[in-house]
Amino acid sequence: MPNIKSAIKRTKTNEARRLRNASQKSALRTAVKQADTVVTGTDVNAAKEALVTAQKKLDKAATKGLIHKNAAARKKSRLAKKVNALSAQG
Repeated sequence: MPNIKSAIKRTKTNEARRLRNASQKSALRTAVKQADTVVTGTDVNAAKEALVTAQKKLDKAATKGLIHKNAAARKKSRLAKKVNALSAQG
């Protein structure tokens, strides 16, 4: 445990940020996973809604520095490709 006052404060803020980041990253993964599972179904409208939600979370995570912007772009692209394939089918 640090003895210096500023180091103690830094430890507290780091812990708060770690918990916030973990929560946001978990929500992001859940949104992407839900979009992925909806795409495997047949409902095109639900897939599009899930895609919009996942894209929004990915963009926000990339802006906040939670994930790399290229990783967000890659995941968005792959999800969009699946949704487009689904809407072309049905």
